Amino acid sequence: MSTHRAVQVNSSGGALELVDAQTLSPERGQVRVAVAACGVCGTDRAIVNGGFPGITWPVTPGHEIAGTIAEVGSGVTDFTVGDRVAIGWFGGHCGVCIPCRKGLFIHCVEGQIPSLHYPGGYAESVTVPANALARIPDELSFAEAAPMGCAGVTTYNALRHTRALPGDVVAVLGVGGLGHLGLQFANAMGFETVAIARGPGKEADARALGARHYIDSTAVDVSAALLDLGGAAVVLATVGNSQAMADTVGGLAPRGELVVIGVSADPLPISPVQLIQPALTISGHPSGTARDVEETMHFAVLSGVRALVEECPLDDAASAYGAMENGQARYRMVLTI
Repeated sequence: MSTHRAVQVNSSGGALELVDAQTLSPERGQVRVAVAACGVCGTDRAIVNGGFPGITWPVTPGHEIAGTIAEVGSGVTDFTVGDRVAIGWFGGHCGVCIPCRKGLFIHCVEGQIPSLHYPGGYAESVTVPANALARIPDELSFAEAAPMGCAGVTTYNALRHTRALPGDVVAVLGVGGLGHLGLQFANAMGFETVAIARGPGKEADARALGARHYIDSTAVDVSAALLDLGGAAVVLATVGNSQAMADTVGGLAPRGELVVIGVSADPLPISPVQLIQPALTISGHPSGTARDVEETMHFAVLSGVRALVEECPLDDAASAYGAMENGQARYRMVLTI
């Protein structure tokens, strides 16, 4: 039995420990990937702390994975050893449930997520379904590709499925791991891009990332500030704060959209009367399929969008995770193997 190094958490809220884990050979329809890089995502915090039902311990976190195929299981014909691939939050679909039969693979009833359904990418090796794989363009390094599997595809895919047109006002709520990519993608799509954040500390970064306007939510009324710009066609909410999301609704233009990708269990304090006359839309947006990840990376190559990353070796995974957890990352920690 061969082994590889992996980071494991043995119980909810436990420490991240580097261990020798069994290396799994791919079964039918699977491949084994030699991991080169893995992003550290805010959702990893929820996984480490048992925030999802049915977690089987120990857990190896990590769902922003990039590496090279090392082994190919039977029945896999479209990938081969040596291919550069990424695996994101979308970690495979069954192909037979009703959503899959409709082509809605992101809503697969049996959909898999790395770390929740099989060991994730804080490791030297992962074994994954082949239908989770996204091909990495030659122009992207592994460290650049890894965050595109979750943070990148979530922001890009959300923005490109809105009704906003080039020149429209599009606001990004939050300038963090998701928001700093959302600003870049919005600017690259030709939107009049607005950053909304707490305090003045993120303004210089936000403008460097493509924001034409900056709204400090601690200093002004956010909705009024958006109306002063003509009203937002879209607000992309990347922060997990329901009140902050609700505070943008009055700043939407008629038929404007609040697109929610920041995770919070708190109810949105929004009344129907706010929505009806201006015909506003509030929608949630999941990340994206393997093909969506490929298209995200392709657009990143065309546009120059990149995650701002701090690389850290696998041995220091606990430190990288701590930087993310404490809000000290600027803006995406990436483990390199």
